[in-house]
Order: sequence, then C-alpha cells, then structure tokens
Amino acid sequence: MDQPHHALRIEHVGIAVRDLDAAIGIYEKLLGVPCYAVEEVADQSVKTAFFRLGESKVELLQSTSPDGPVAKFIEKRGEGIHHIAYASGDIHVALRDLAADGVRLIDGSPRKGAEGLSIAFVHPGSACGVLTEFTEFPPRHS
Repeated sequence: MDQPHHALRIEHVGIAVRDLDAAIGIYEKLLGVPCYAVEEVADQSVKTAFFRLGESKVELLQSTSPDGPVAKFIEKRGEGIHHIAYASGDIHVALRDLAADGVRLIDGSPRKGAEGLSIAFVHPGSACGVLTEFTEFPPRHS
C-alpha cells in the first residue's frame, strides 16, 4: 500500500490564548518541557509559541489584532483548542484529493505558516466542526 498523503500523524494542536506569556508559563508547567520557539506570523495576525512532545507539538496562539481570526475565535468561544494540524506526505495531492471528494477548503493551495511550513486549512463544516490544518511533511525548503 502506498504511503498515505493526507495525514501521516498529528503535527500539532493549536490552542487559542489571550495572553501568550502567561500561557507559556502555564504550559511549561503542565507539559514539563520548555517552549522552544516564539514567532509572529503577521499575515495571520498571530503570535505563536511551540512545545515539542515526541513527534507532535502544542502551538499556543495569541492574536496580534483585535479583529484577527484568533481574537474572533476567543470572543465567540473563549480560550481553548483552536485547530488540529496533520502532517501530510504531499500537501498538494491532499488538497487536490480533498477538493475532488467535496471537502470544503479554506485554502485551495498551500501558504506559508509558522516555522516556515506550507499549510492549508479545511473548513470546520467539512470536519465535524473542527478547524483542520494540513502541513507539508517533510517540509520543502527552497
């Protein structure tokens, strides 16, 4: 059987937070590992912090804009799990196949996300209410 190209593993779980610095302290205690990277992704209006847990990660997301997607999420639902990201063997093939299967995509083609990864989101309406992200694995570097 061919290697799956849609989801190889959970890449990370994204958690929306109001105060990134406070949340980093909480998650360092909860997970028992240090935050290894803090990064701003300007075109997504977020500042992120990452924790590595084996092959997967936890990503904390704080909005950098009062009308950014994470700010709107927190306003509507409060802090909490924002999305689940899956590592994809070939994100282009995954998006093509998902679209052909009638899955509603937010991103029809990959864009640059945190940690330089190519990412694309699936609409929650096509994923049982869960915002779903696919990332390229292994990452392709130019």
